[in-house]
Amino acid sequence: MTEAKMTDQVARAFSGRRVLVTGGAGFVGGALVRRLADAAARVTVLDDLFTGRSEVVPTSVQLVVGSVVDEAVVRDLVADASVVFHMAARNIIASTKDPREDFATNIGGTLNVLLAARDSKVDRVVYTGSTSIYGNPRSIPINEDDPPVALSPYAVSKLGGELYCNAFYENYGVPVSVVRYSNVFGVGQRPDNPYCGVIAKFFAAAIDGKPLQIHGDGEQTRDYTYIDDAVDATLLAAIRPRAEGEVFNVGTGIETSVNDLAAKIGRAVGVDVDIVHIDRRDIDNIRRRVVNIEKARRMLRWSPQVTLSTGLERTAAWMRSSTFDAAEPNATPAALTPS
Repeated sequence: MTEAKMTDQVARAFSGRRVLVTGGAGFVGGALVRRLADAAARVTVLDDLFTGRSEVVPTSVQLVVGSVVDEAVVRDLVADASVVFHMAARNIIASTKDPREDFATNIGGTLNVLLAARDSKVDRVVYTGSTSIYGNPRSIPINEDDPPVALSPYAVSKLGGELYCNAFYENYGVPVSVVRYSNVFGVGQRPDNPYCGVIAKFFAAAIDGKPLQIHGDGEQTRDYTYIDDAVDATLLAAIRPRAEGEVFNVGTGIETSVNDLAAKIGRAVGVDVDIVHIDRRDIDNIRRRVVNIEKARRMLRWSPQVTLSTGLERTAAWMRSSTFDAAEPNATPAALTPS
């Protein structure tokens, strides 16, 4: 689908509609909110700013600083919306440090959203899941109906949120769609956020002339998805009638090793990068990941438009033109994040 056609569809679907985005001050959430605002939607963002930043939210959008754990706040905001994008979550690093908070936010917060959606009869809830739930798959590429193998508290809680979505669809008729993101990257992902993914950390190091630190041998693989493609799929999951009650992988169908990723980032920046291999961590327990996206092609009429190389070039240009907090970019070695 061309960019112009996608923009037209979003404008026709969302212009004037009330939309709630939980986690809308984050990297992916902020990009989604900006697209909705451009389409003249009446957007409200609920975000506790744990990793989000208020400045990414357009001035035309109402920002409510609060948490999905707060049942009363969620109930009031959902009641005023026709479409809910539930993107708020603790990420894998934060959830591993504090599984109880992860449970409260990722599972309890999702339950709050679904209860409110059931009571107010919204038109659609889109839940942003994670391909981390697949763990180490039995076969490649991974299909939506392959068995989950949750290897981290984060994966457990994201899967738990999905299961609640399915239960509310089956038992109460809540119109829910689920998109499972695979390693989203791109313009807007700040390296001074200690919870950002591997690509932002690699770029910060490469631009600063520092070695890129890779946990393990670097032959572990992921399916890297550019931010604009992830947002397109998320919007289409809210628009397409056939998406109701369904789960969709959001990726590219292309497997890339971390070693290859590091080399591509060096080319995007225009430097010869040095690579240092360091010990793997407990959270780096998934060896291969690449997802099958044929279901999204068929039912959402979506396909990724931005290749990894093009996405890295766009990200490199943005990184060079941006200013970040100097103390943070190399505070921790590059991590593979699941979302």
